[in-house]
Amino acid sequence: MMQLKNIICKKLFISGFVLCTLASCTNTKQKNKKPNVVFILVDDLGWKDVSYNGSRYYQTPNIDNLTEKGVVFTNAYAACAVCSPTRSSVLTGKYPATNNCTDWITGHVKPHAKYKVPDWTMYLDTAEYTMADAFRDAGYKTAHIGKFHLGEDSVYWPGNQGFDINIGGWKMGSPKSYFSPYKNPKIPDGPEGEYLTDRLAKEACDFIAQNKEQAFFLNLWFYNVHTPLQAKQETIEKYKNLVDSSYMQRNPIYAAMVEHTDDAVGKVVAELEKQGLMENTIIVFTSDNGGLVGNPKAQVTSNLPLRSGKGSMYEGGVRVPAFVVAPETSNPGTKCDKPIISPDYFPTLMEMAGIECSNKVKSGFDGKSIVPLLKPQGIIDRNAIFWHYPHYHTEGAVPYSAIRKNQWKLIHVIESESYELYNLQDDIGEKNNLIAEKPRVAKELKQELNAWRKKVNAQMPIPNPDYIPELADKFSWDLK
Repeated sequence: MMQLKNIICKKLFISGFVLCTLASCTNTKQKNKKPNVVFILVDDLGWKDVSYNGSRYYQTPNIDNLTEKGVVFTNAYAACAVCSPTRSSVLTGKYPATNNCTDWITGHVKPHAKYKVPDWTMYLDTAEYTMADAFRDAGYKTAHIGKFHLGEDSVYWPGNQGFDINIGGWKMGSPKSYFSPYKNPKIPDGPEGEYLTDRLAKEACDFIAQNKEQAFFLNLWFYNVHTPLQAKQETIEKYKNLVDSSYMQRNPIYAAMVEHTDDAVGKVVAELEKQGLMENTIIVFTSDNGGLVGNPKAQVTSNLPLRSGKGSMYEGGVRVPAFVVAPETSNPGTKCDKPIISPDYFPTLMEMAGIECSNKVKSGFDGKSIVPLLKPQGIIDRNAIFWHYPHYHTEGAVPYSAIRKNQWKLIHVIESESYELYNLQDDIGEKNNLIAEKPRVAKELKQELNAWRKKVNAQMPIPNPDYIPELADKFSWDLK
């Protein structure tokens, strides 16, 4: 009888004219109210750009306090060293190489480089079943607030990717201005001088208040701390007075932008608490790639002790701050050193929200649910994590692939057909290339990396017929 009752009680959700049995996910969690989800993605926020990770200059008290409610992942990675591929990966649960969205949209071009980049996908295909689609099919109200940057044409913007509401998400990867007027077609201008991050926080708080009686999925993807470097003058002055020559991070404008982001996070958390929703809300906080280093004359941030930064093949380009706050978390305020990566979030949030995806969707995931890692001594069934970037970037990257397995990280520099091997447990700064000293480890990782690239059909760069050695390092705008 109980079995029959359970069968009868299963819900069918309807999206358009298609029954959810033909869609991809249904809600199965037996709770009075499904958990809300707030996914906070900060643009270009480096691993060392938060004070809980050791920054001596930047102040992030609201973010720091929030970590005490959840689990901090000390080995968290973005799926790519630039933004669009990571964002696509979060929403699809797939590696960038799987759906061929492998560079920021629309990418840099070196016309006379040694290799020609592949004909990659410069958008998030609307045929992809996104995390927002899954939440909406499970009865959630879905909203995207902030940066999207997953296609030039409006057909690829949030409204066609599973979101009921889109505020601020369009083709641009950075704002024309952080102060109103914003010149963004998806967010009305505010009073002159209004700061964009404050506005996005207000929109998020309004959405939470208006939807407190129903389950919601809020994608809060800030434009901060991406260039242009712009912040409120009084906050800039504060950090000018706090600069110390011993600090590796010394840009007061960037520091102010980090503080504005922290303030926005604090406002959203305060609204959740005000509405009595905090205990039933899952919060994910992370970044889309490492911090932008800039150059010695115009430093943006420093990721030290990590090597390099955004747009690089090294840890500074892909290791990011990340933590998860959830009602199910049994050990809040703790740290987990197991590696996680962007495509993990989709299957993780499906499990946490009790949403059962179809076999077709689940079989397409490259990511793994990290729910077990929220518990003490939790483990997940994963052998390694991977990166593939068949492009060139102004911050130093040339076409490469990489694998991390346990403490080892192998980088295949495709352009020079060379390899680098690092023991991240002993050498987080990737200073000591052990490729010659550890041939057996290198051989095993090479085999696994090659097998993975074959499995996902990773697009590879090809020899460039227009290769001119003396012009190889010039980007297209340098040749005009």
